Amino acid sequence: MEDLPEALVAEIFNKITSTSDLNSLSLVSKQLYKTDGNQRAAIRVGSGLCNSTEALTALCAWFPNLRKVEIDYSGCVPRRGPQLDNKGLSVFSSHCSSLIDLTLSFCSYINDYGLGCLAQCKTLVSLRLISTPQITSIGLFSVAVGCTSLSALHLIDCEKIDCVEWLEYLGRDGSLEELVVRNCKGISHHDLLKFGSGWMKLQKFEFEGNRGLYGICQGDVVYDSSYDAHSRDIYDWCCESLKYLRLAHIKTLPEVGLRVVLGKCKALEKLCLEYVHALNDNDMIALSRSCNNLKSISVWLDIQYYSSDVSYCEARTPFTDNSLYALAVNCRMLQIVDFKFDGCSRDWPSEIGFTQKGFLALIRSCPIRVLVLDTANFLDEEGMKALSSSPHLETLELTFCPAVTDAGMRFIARTPCLRNLTLRVCHEVTDVGVAELGREHKLESLVIDYCGEVSLQGVQGVAKSVLYSKDFSRRRKIGLGSGC
Repeated sequence: MEDLPEALVAEIFNKITSTSDLNSLSLVSKQLYKTDGNQRAAIRVGSGLCNSTEALTALCAWFPNLRKVEIDYSGCVPRRGPQLDNKGLSVFSSHCSSLIDLTLSFCSYINDYGLGCLAQCKTLVSLRLISTPQITSIGLFSVAVGCTSLSALHLIDCEKIDCVEWLEYLGRDGSLEELVVRNCKGISHHDLLKFGSGWMKLQKFEFEGNRGLYGICQGDVVYDSSYDAHSRDIYDWCCESLKYLRLAHIKTLPEVGLRVVLGKCKALEKLCLEYVHALNDNDMIALSRSCNNLKSISVWLDIQYYSSDVSYCEARTPFTDNSLYALAVNCRMLQIVDFKFDGCSRDWPSEIGFTQKGFLALIRSCPIRVLVLDTANFLDEEGMKALSSSPHLETLELTFCPAVTDAGMRFIARTPCLRNLTLRVCHEVTDVGVAELGREHKLESLVIDYCGEVSLQGVQGVAKSVLYSKDFSRRRKIGLGSGC
């Protein structure tokens, strides 16, 4: 190995992806040790890291070309045992001249002073802060001002970050392309509207509120089903570059909030709405009219109270068939659909705002490749028959769909391109229906989870790969349909 050209040795290292293999190879000789150090562009360290200045300086000297560093203390007890502190972070920021990507996870000893040291990292492009309890908006503002190349910022479970001067500054600077905010108590989704002109360049945006507040019907709160937040444009910015949008666990009233973004995303390709309260058909219609390039939509809904007349109130999920018709007409590139209806009973069909008629209008109008349905009480044999005619459908996942039966399996087995099928808690499907799937010999993979009338013997040989379980916690894999 000592006689090999350095370029060839470097190429060998480039082909190895396993960190443990790289570590082992670097111990074979001094040449390989040096080459590994020069080639290594990313490291992930945690509880085993020696946080003395000398050790960290030596680490940075060993890896002079580090571009990505992840410091992760997840699973460690805070304030017990050594952790990277402000001084240690200062060593990384001053010695890693090529650093472009930094993640700090569960770093309890780093505060605003330490984060301020990153201001000298003019090459830093991406910063992720995950459960960093000592960092506040002051430290984040230092990063916003000093890290002039920053284009991606993730804030997850950061309890002390509240006031949004940093957000206003980044908005004026207009450099961010990716912004993710999850479960940060001090930041409301209304605050994000202060990002202003920064929305113009943003390509990916996520906001997730407190998960504990949503996912259940909110007492006696009644939302106006006719309210149109898009009838007048009160904000002079747009989101023409935004391709990925995720909103989760938020309530859009009494103020308009982030719902206005839905009508401003002309380039949007992927949308995720998870338990967003107070939305209605007007929001989905506005979105469909502006997002002709939409390719993926994931909508998780729970029961809310709606009324357009003071004398009448209904409990249902937010969107109706009018939303589906709008998507069918305007979003003809839609390929991935994921609908979840949380807490809806099969005994009360009106709890789901969609009907099978509206759902099938969407399916027939778009080249759907992947379809995921959870608690879709409206889907029955007629719906399965219509799905079997979908020319592009490759992957189908059905969870707790009580009207899906063996007859539906007979239809779905004929779907021309279907290769992957998942059934969870579909108790009306039996071994008879599963046998219909096997007769067509099309399936690459089959997942059966807690379908009470399907036996282990019944899934033998149905697909090349079978995952079978009587409950969600235990799943048995059967390779290549051989029953092994």
